[in-house]
Amino acid sequence: MTWRLILDGDLPGALNMARDVAVLEAVSAGDSPPTIRLYGWDPPCLTIGKHQGLDAVDLDFCRTEGIDVVRRPTGGRALLHHLELTYSVVAPLGTPPLPTRLQEAYRLICGALVQACRDLGIEAELTGGEVNLRLPNPTSTIPCFEAPAEGEVVVEGRKLVGSAMRAHSGCILQHGAILIDWDGRLQAGTMGLADDSSIRPHVTTTTAELGRSVDRSEIEIAVIGGFGRILENDPASGELSAEERLRETTLIQSHSIQTPEQVDP
Repeated sequence: MTWRLILDGDLPGALNMARDVAVLEAVSAGDSPPTIRLYGWDPPCLTIGKHQGLDAVDLDFCRTEGIDVVRRPTGGRALLHHLELTYSVVAPLGTPPLPTRLQEAYRLICGALVQACRDLGIEAELTGGEVNLRLPNPTSTIPCFEAPAEGEVVVEGRKLVGSAMRAHSGCILQHGAILIDWDGRLQAGTMGLADDSSIRPHVTTTTAELGRSVDRSEIEIAVIGGFGRILENDPASGELSAEERLRETTLIQSHSIQTPEQVDP
């Protein structure tokens, strides 16, 4: 089966999340092929896990800085999307190369990202242990990047990629942030922290690892190559279907918590 590759530019947060869900629904219904989507965010956006409370968010800071706040369709903890490349994978479980178990599928996808990092010259690896896809305590305010979980992409123990997964009708949606650079002030401020000292030691970026500025297109090429290896076939460039575009418009509001346009001046 040929996989579809969608290269999106920078999009608003609620649209990005609605698009991931629209693709998930279409693939699970058999109306669209397995899909890899690569995208960015404009403006920067703080996403919170599907069941996470707003205690993790400083809404006033986000409002002042013009940062979107949206709810992800996946679990996990609060994450500011800024200076990154985001990947999304939607595919049926048990359809090669994906195994039938969620944990194994998660590791396979993260393994493709490890390969992409190594192609860039970064000595990334997966953390050990059994992948735990259970949702964290809904009251947790711990930032996503404060500590890596099992099966995540790290460099010498520091997190480079933060990922989350959701299952739906025999399909999975896994998406995550590949850090290009780091803005400590925004990362800390969105979650009400005085500074990023509790997060930064646990995080690395492609820029830090390579010792040079990295263009997002360079990472896109590496990620496409990494997935091409596990698929044993390059994904084919494609676009959303008309039905997917229509569906995403009905989903946008359900993901939005706060955007600059929704806030009175």
